[in-house]
Amino acid sequence: MTPVSLWQVSIATDAAQERHATECLSRCFVEPVSSYADFERGQVVVSVYARVRPSPELLRRLEQVLASEPAAVKGGGRRIEVHFLRSRDWANAWKRHFKPITVGRILLVKPGWSRSLPAPGQRVIVLDPGLSFGTGQHPTTRFCLGQIVAQRPQSIGKSFLDVGTGSGILAIAARKLGYHPVDAVDHDPAAVRIAGGNARRNRVQVRIRQGDVARLGEEEPAEGYDLVCANLASDLLIKHARRLAGRVRSGGWLVLAGDLEIEFGRVRAVYEGLGWRLTRSRKVGEWRSGAFVEF
Repeated sequence: MTPVSLWQVSIATDAAQERHATECLSRCFVEPVSSYADFERGQVVVSVYARVRPSPELLRRLEQVLASEPAAVKGGGRRIEVHFLRSRDWANAWKRHFKPITVGRILLVKPGWSRSLPAPGQRVIVLDPGLSFGTGQHPTTRFCLGQIVAQRPQSIGKSFLDVGTGSGILAIAARKLGYHPVDAVDHDPAAVRIAGGNARRNRVQVRIRQGDVARLGEEEPAEGYDLVCANLASDLLIKHARRLAGRVRSGGWLVLAGDLEIEFGRVRAVYEGLGWRLTRSRKVGEWRSGAFVEF
C-alpha cells in the first residue's frame, strides 16, 4: 500500500460538547469523524483526516457552524487545531489510543495489529477503529459489553437487539457469547455496511439492517428480545421510550447508554414512569449508563 500523508482537523472539547463537535465536523467534511477521550483530564478530541489541506474558507465555515449553537460550545468547544501527519506518523501514532480490553474475563476486544492472546475460554473480537463508533474504549460501550457478559446464556440461547449498532461491536459480542438470534439496527447505511464487514471478519452471523428507532417493531420479532441495548443520545431514548421498552420480552433487560450524567436523570424518570426499575448503573467521567428491568 502506498504511504499516504493526511491533514488532521480536530476540535478539543469535553464530553458535554462531543456530540455537537462531531456534528459540526460531519457537516463541513466528507471524511468520517473519530473521537478520543481522555477521561482523567476530562477532554475529548474529535477529528477528521483529510487527504488535502483544508482551505481557509472551509475552516471559517467550521468556525461558523460551531458558533451556530452558542450554548453547545462553551469551554473548549471552539478550539480548532490543524496538523499535518506524514505517512509514518499516521500509520502508528493513532494506534497508541486503542489497546486490547477484557470484559468480565470472558471477552477480549483487540485491534487487528495487537498480538495479545486470549486466556483459556476467552472469546475474541478483532475490531479496528474506523468509520463507525464503537471500539469498546468508550465507557458507554464498555457498560453495554459488561451487561452482555453478565446476562449471557448459560444453556438455552437468549435473543439480543442492538439499537444504534455503529461498528457492530455489541452484536458481535452477543453472538460470540451464545445469544441467538442477534439483530442490530442503525440509521446510517455506512454503519450498517461496516458492521456487516466486522461481523464477517469475526465469523459470526447476525442480522444487521438499516432502520430508524422510530420504526422499531416493524421488522423485529413480536415477542421481543431477552436483552436490548440502546446506545443512543438521550433525546432519542426519551422520545422513543415506549418503542424501545416494547422490544423487551417479559423478564428481559433493557440497557440504556450514551447519556451524560446531567441528562441521565431525565431518562431514568421517563422509563420509571413506564414501569421500569434501574438495577445497575455506572458513571465514568461525565457519562452514565444503566440497566433496567420491569417492576
